[in-house]
Amino acid sequence: MSSDTDARLERIEHDAEFQALVRRRSRFAWGLSSAMAAIYFGFILTVAFAPGFLAMPLGKETLTVGIPLGVGVILAAFVLTGLYVRRANTDFDVTTQRILERIS
Repeated sequence: MSSDTDARLERIEHDAEFQALVRRRSRFAWGLSSAMAAIYFGFILTVAFAPGFLAMPLGKETLTVGIPLGVGVILAAFVLTGLYVRRANTDFDVTTQRILERIS
């Protein structure tokens, strides 16, 4: 890397707004990851310790409680990913661009 690039990276790393952005992004990402882990492990623990609940039929069809809950786990992953992408595109990217313009 050139010394100009190194100096620019150094200024960005020490920028207070950049450091705040990194903290906000990390907190948000960890929160979403924790939510997904709770959903997933909650489902797995239900499979392990309450299989009878998941086997209960819904109505007169062959559909059981476990199928919509399993689909819900997958949908939760899509929704949480969508939340992250939306926040990244509207907040994190805008802040990053502002920092880059100011540092340049």
